Amino acid sequence: MHSVDIAMALTFMVIASTVILYAVERYPIETVALGSVTAFIVIFSVFPVVMPDGNAVTTGDFLMGFANPALVTVICLLIIGQALFQTDALEGPAKTIVRMTRGRSAVATIPILLAVAVLRAFLNNTPVVGMFLPILTAVAATVGQSSSRVLMPLSFIAILGGMTTLIGSSTNLLVANYAAQSSDLQLSFFSFTPIGLIVAGVGSLYVFFVMPHLMTARKTMAEEFQATSGKQFIAQIEITYGHPLVGVEAVSGMFPKLKDMTVRLVQRGQEPLLPPFENVVLAPGDTVIVAATRNALANALARRQPLMEADTEQSNPGRDQQAAQPGSISLAEVVVAPASRLMGRTLPQSGFYADTGCLVMGIQRRSRMPRMAMNDIRLEAGDVLLVAGSEEEIARLRGNRDEHLLDWSTAEVPRRRYAPRALAIFACVVALAASGLVPIVSAAIGGTFAMIATGCLNIRQAMRAIDSRIFMLVGASLAAAVALEATGGATAIASALVYVLQGASAPVILSALFFLVMVLTNFLSNNAAAVLFTPIAINLANQIGQPPEAFVVCLIIAANTSFATPIGYQTNLIVMGPGHYRFIDFIRAGVPLALILWLTFSLVAPWYYGL
Repeated sequence: MHSVDIAMALTFMVIASTVILYAVERYPIETVALGSVTAFIVIFSVFPVVMPDGNAVTTGDFLMGFANPALVTVICLLIIGQALFQTDALEGPAKTIVRMTRGRSAVATIPILLAVAVLRAFLNNTPVVGMFLPILTAVAATVGQSSSRVLMPLSFIAILGGMTTLIGSSTNLLVANYAAQSSDLQLSFFSFTPIGLIVAGVGSLYVFFVMPHLMTARKTMAEEFQATSGKQFIAQIEITYGHPLVGVEAVSGMFPKLKDMTVRLVQRGQEPLLPPFENVVLAPGDTVIVAATRNALANALARRQPLMEADTEQSNPGRDQQAAQPGSISLAEVVVAPASRLMGRTLPQSGFYADTGCLVMGIQRRSRMPRMAMNDIRLEAGDVLLVAGSEEEIARLRGNRDEHLLDWSTAEVPRRRYAPRALAIFACVVALAASGLVPIVSAAIGGTFAMIATGCLNIRQAMRAIDSRIFMLVGASLAAAVALEATGGATAIASALVYVLQGASAPVILSALFFLVMVLTNFLSNNAAAVLFTPIAINLANQIGQPPEAFVVCLIIAANTSFATPIGYQTNLIVMGPGHYRFIDFIRAGVPLALILWLTFSLVAPWYYGL
């Protein structure tokens, strides 16, 4: 055997093994991907392969995928999405959508996904998905739904919308241009829109009504811990001159501006005012004692409502002003340890702020809910303190013997004052990318820099948004594409199709062509599959005496059925990290959709084209 044939056989073995290992998830995706790249480098070092241009395949060819513009675009969009999350920029639009749909998550997401499908028919997929991903995430969070149930449908709907018009995908244009050069076929803007709408419509029904039941509600470990934390903290709000609560009157015994909190006591001088509150108007000097969840207190802090205790603030007012800057604060929970020196002391007596630099936002006690000012509560072992401080101050609590830091509970307070600028940057990125004035990768890189430079997020937060799985998946999949192209493996598959289908009827050939391209497009890029099979599709049509339009349209739609793997399409990679998806999730939800589209096209196309 020639070295090329050996390299081809080994390439097929590596690709098959890699896909199986991705699916079983016994080893981390990063390890499997790195192993596949290493295998290709070894194979082509032992069995050298020379390309048609006379150049040998080198190690550098297999590593070029890690600098691919598509990969850079995906990573930058993830960082931009992290900035929108970090500033809570989309909380308002998300709540508006939820109010309009009366809090029903299924009803809330369907109009958004339909809008994605329509826009996707006329715009590039990346900015459309990038624009709606944070909106859908925010809507899901608002209605208490896992983002994993809505983000993969977002990607799939975008792909379905792209198969309905000539400009819906770069693959569509690529195939149409090649067909025009090699035959008399001239596809117009809406040439295949009717059959594309039929196929996409059937696929959309699956995405809307079946696919949500196949999605696993998956969260990170920290989110799972925090999601179970509905406990109430006792906190206090000092009403000072100019405070937003000055002049607020109780209505039906409650204070409307504190709708997320339960007011347990209003301390007015030496007089405690207990509920129900009738004709009580808050005034400077009052101390409002509330019971609230961590989320409610974090939201109040992000809006810069002063919730910190006055006594500890007075000890170092300059330092506190710095701590109260939204965006520089992290929240965490600490447990008072047994035999702690804090036991039996109130917060002002304990010197907690002076020792740690962290402000206590609230106290939670499982045994009972004290009805007194937070600063009057004597701490007990097991009390949970909700504390606010910088990342460094929170980290120093790990070595403190008087209280135990719950590491999973640490989270930064959203930088809501940066939300307008984050939205403006995001809108500019989408507009530039959608208009085509600048390449998508350039707009994404510029938007990432602007988010960091304007303070919407810092470098550490940006690095956290980069998903190592995506980085390794893209690099490894492009290395596999190089190996297939260099050895002629993809061409061999296409030639085998022509040989096997000799003498078959037109509908059978059309269905087989769709199926083969559908499989390959999930492992090669859709553009690569299109370039490889366009001449084959036209030759098949000519051999059986049929007009080539049906076969070219078959290739266009099949090349867009990239649902079964995250490496099949760029939008799948974009949603993989935010949705906390695994490789097997795409197989579970994407393979049925691909098969449905194949069967739909196989039944409709012969009737539509009169074959």
